[in-house]
Amino acid sequence: MKFDLSFWKNASQRRKRIYSIIVIFLVAFIVTLIGSYIPLSSQDAHTLSDQVNATLNQHKANNTLTEYIFINNFSICLLMFLPLAGAALGMFILFDTGVALNAIAATQGYPVWLGLASLLLTPVFWLEFASYSIAMAESIWLIRRLIQAGNSKVPHGGRRILWRELKWALIFIGTTAGLLAIGAVVEVWLINLAG
Repeated sequence: MKFDLSFWKNASQRRKRIYSIIVIFLVAFIVTLIGSYIPLSSQDAHTLSDQVNATLNQHKANNTLTEYIFINNFSICLLMFLPLAGAALGMFILFDTGVALNAIAATQGYPVWLGLASLLLTPVFWLEFASYSIAMAESIWLIRRLIQAGNSKVPHGGRRILWRELKWALIFIGTTAGLLAIGAVVEVWLINLAG
């Protein structure tokens, strides 16, 4: 089986970045889906669900839930920007997120597919997964540029390659911060709406 990669070879840098983010987004969702179907014992499901609920209830009571969600998600996102390691770490975190979704579904008595489907309908899912996909794609771009910079034969060419990629990384960090801030506000609004 042969794949036609001409779409990649003929694409601009911007389009390649978009393709990278879309592919990472799809892989991240599949990894989360796999995590959500990992069998859990009733005790493990209750323990995990209780931990999540205790954290949410504590921050709700302190009126710090929006800040907590943003800081938690943004710090995770920042780790995902680490060159290459960030993508692997991100996939592990999203797998773990799937396991937590399974635990919550099991303890609240609904099928996990229903929880995943309802999650897909919220803007929170799209904002968070877009942010994480941007970060993980950039972690791969960063390692690619580090290799290119190391192999550059042009005087100061390696520095220019790295500087350009660092500018992209800073733009993406700012973008994900904005998306995750909006996501935190919407998530708290949905939590309050659900009671």
